Amino acid sequence: MDILLTPPVAFPIYILLVALLAAAGRGLAGASRPSGMQSTTYSSGETPPESVASPGYKPFFRVALFFAIVHLGILVLGTSSLTPLTGVYLLGLLVVLLALTLG
Repeated sequence: MDILLTPPVAFPIYILLVALLAAAGRGLAGASRPSGMQSTTYSSGETPPESVASPGYKPFFRVALFFAIVHLGILVLGTSSLTPLTGVYLLGLLVVLLALTLG
């Protein structure tokens, strides 16, 4: 039975299982009847906005940088000992996060 858990044997078994489940799902879904409503944007009965919601990646990069600094800072603090240098590092980390948050 351990042979079934090896990747070269398990992978084709999983592919076959997924193919069977997809075929069963396709059979349960019924026939497709395309309509104009299916190709339009659904926004709870309202017309879709004509302006872009997020004008670019700048807001995303600011949030991503914030979380990267927080996570890496906590990793460094978690692996260090409690010394005055750690306090200085934590103060610097707070200043950087404050500057990043205020923009």
